[in-house]
Order: sequence, then structure tokens, then C-alpha cells
Amino acid sequence: MLLGHSDTYTRDKVMQVTIAYNHFGEGLIQRMPRCRHGYFHVVNNDYTHWEMYAIGGSANPTINSQGNRYLAPSNRFAKEVTKRDYAGEWQWKHWNWRSEGDLFLNGAFFTRSGSGLGASYARASSLAAKSSSLVGVITSNAGALNCRAGRRC
Repeated sequence: MLLGHSDTYTRDKVMQVTIAYNHFGEGLIQRMPRCRHGYFHVVNNDYTHWEMYAIGGSANPTINSQGNRYLAPSNRFAKEVTKRDYAGEWQWKHWNWRSEGDLFLNGAFFTRSGSGLGASYARASSLAAKSSSLVGVITSNAGALNCRAGRRC
């Protein structure tokens, strides 16, 4: 999931996206999501492996990770959930990325940055996060719909 036109397309600053109740499994490399500008609420998803990173961004996106389960791959160089592209630490340390109530397994970790608990999180959150201990149940039926030709899904 690549969300945002480009790093230079600043109209995307008003974008608000919720990514909820998904299972991101083995074989995925990155962009679960990859965000540019805007506000992204990543809530109650199940990440069971990634090869580079799970959540990435550039151009100062706000990321609110709540109630997700992150199971890192065995590769010791791929334990970090987050990746910031095209910015030095002196820039991204001001980006608002927070993790609240997430479960980190097998060495997974989320690099937080910015002010953390700003009012913008509460205003933009579209749904309340459930406990990360429920993610397995919440996402048990996640996946592509089994639609047949001529029938609605």
C-alpha cells in the first residue's frame, strides 16, 4: 500500500486513512503501508513477517499505531517495524509516529518520534482500538473475498 502521490505533492497533507483488521503475512517485503504526508491510523492489524519493514513513510506523515501485533522475522536486521525514507534523523525525529497498546514479538520494535500525544491523534482517529491480544481473533477471516463471476460479494 503506497498512500500519497509523491513527496512533493503537498495537497496530500489533508489525507486521513485508517488501515484496520488486516493480516499481513509471510512473503511481504514492505509498504504495509508506506505513507506520504497526511494522517494514518493503523489499528488492530496482524503483522506476522516482513522482509524490510512493515510501516514506512516520507514527507512528514503522522502515524498512529494502535493495538497491532508485530511478529518480526528471524532476520536480525529486519526487526524494526518502521522505516523513514529520504530524511535524516534531524528531520524525522519531529514526525509524529506513535505506538500505543501494540504487541511486539520476536524482537520487533517501533521507533517512535515527534510529540507523541498530540490532540491531532484524538481528532483524526476513526475507531477505537481493541486490545492487541484480540488481533488473532479479529483478523481470523481477513483476506481476499471469494467472489464468483456473476455474484456479488
